[in-house]
Amino acid sequence: MAHEGGRARFHRLRVAAVDRLTDDSVALTLAVPPELREAYRFTPGQHLALRRTVDGAEIRRTYSICSTAPAHEAPSRLRVGVRLVDDGAFSTYAHKEIAVGDELEVMTPAGRFTLDPSPAADTDTGAAPAPTSGHYAAVVGGSGITPVLSIAGTLLERAPRARFCLIRSDRSTASTMFLEEVADLKDRYPDRFQLVTVLSREDQQAGLASGRLDQERLTALLPALLPVERVAGWYLCGPYGLVQGAERALRALGVRRERVHEEIFHVDDSPAQDRQAASAPHAPTPAHSTVSAQLDGRSGSWPVRDGESLLEAVLRNRPDAPYACKGGVCGTCRAFLVSGSIRMDRNFALEAEETEAGYVLACQSHPTTEKVELDFDR
Repeated sequence: MAHEGGRARFHRLRVAAVDRLTDDSVALTLAVPPELREAYRFTPGQHLALRRTVDGAEIRRTYSICSTAPAHEAPSRLRVGVRLVDDGAFSTYAHKEIAVGDELEVMTPAGRFTLDPSPAADTDTGAAPAPTSGHYAAVVGGSGITPVLSIAGTLLERAPRARFCLIRSDRSTASTMFLEEVADLKDRYPDRFQLVTVLSREDQQAGLASGRLDQERLTALLPALLPVERVAGWYLCGPYGLVQGAERALRALGVRRERVHEEIFHVDDSPAQDRQAASAPHAPTPAHSTVSAQLDGRSGSWPVRDGESLLEAVLRNRPDAPYACKGGVCGTCRAFLVSGSIRMDRNFALEAEETEAGYVLACQSHPTTEKVELDFDR
C-alpha cells in the first residue's frame, strides 16, 4: 500500500465508466492520473472510501476494489462494485446520478483483508515469502465477491502454481454480481480455479441444491470440495451470518485461526456476537474524560462529551481523522491504545491478534478512564 506508514487521504478521481452488473448493482471505474498512481497502489482485497456532502452533511461509504492489482506499475484505473441499499444515501446516488466524467472524492486504499501474491520475501525485513503456490479458498455471499475477485484474479495471474476455490452464495442468478468476470477466471485458469455456486432462492439445473450456506452445510460441503487441511488461506466475506457460519465450520474442521481472514458486509443493529472486544462490556464511564491523539505527526488533547465515541471527540477538533463507516466494520479508524482503557461497543473489523496487541476501533470506543491516549499513526 503506497501510504503505508502514513495516513490515507482523499483525492478527486474522474469516473471513467459506469457498468450495470444487475438490477441493483453497478461497477464504477475510476481513472487515476499519473501523479496520484503511486498513492493508489493497492494490495488485493483492499477498499476505497468514497465521500460526498449533502446539505452540509458529509457521507462516506466504503467499497472494495475488484480490479486485478498490477504486478509492477501503479494502477491507472480502479474499479469498485456498488450494491443498492434500501434508502442508501450513497448507493442510491451511485445508481441514479453518477455518470462518466463526474469527479468523486476517493480515499487512498485501506484495509487488511488482503492476500499479497508477490513472488519473493522481503530480504530487508526477513518477512516470510508471499505465496507463489499453494491452495487458497473463499466463501462469499452477495457483494462479498468484490474484494475476493481482486484477490483471486491477482493470485492466479501472478502465481502460476497457485490454486483458488471460490464458493459463492447469491439469492438468484439475476442478482449475482460479476458473473462475466468470474466466468472469465474459469475460462483463463480452468485447472487452477474452482467455482462452486449456491443460490438460496432459485433452483439450478446442475450443481448444488438451493438453500442457505450455514455452518452445518459448510461443515459437510467443504471437505468434499477441496483438501481443507492443505488450504493456506481462507477468505470469508459477506453478510455477518454467512461469515460467522463459515468461520464456525472451519473451526469445527480443525482449521487454524491464523489461516482464516474475514470481512463483514451488511451488519444490522441487532445485538450480535462480534469479534473479541478490547475491554469489559460493562466498564463504567467516568464523569469527565479527555482523549489525546497522535494523528499525522501532530498530537492534541480534548474533552470527550457524554455519550460520544473517541472518534467523535477527535473529529470535533481534527476533521481529518480517518474514518469511513462508523459502524465498526471497515477498520479505517483503527488506532493504537497507548494508555488508559476503553469500552468498545462493536468490532467486526479487527482480528483477535490486533485487539490483543492494543488496537481499537475509535468509532466504537468510549473511555472508561479519565485519560485515554490514541495513536492513529502507528
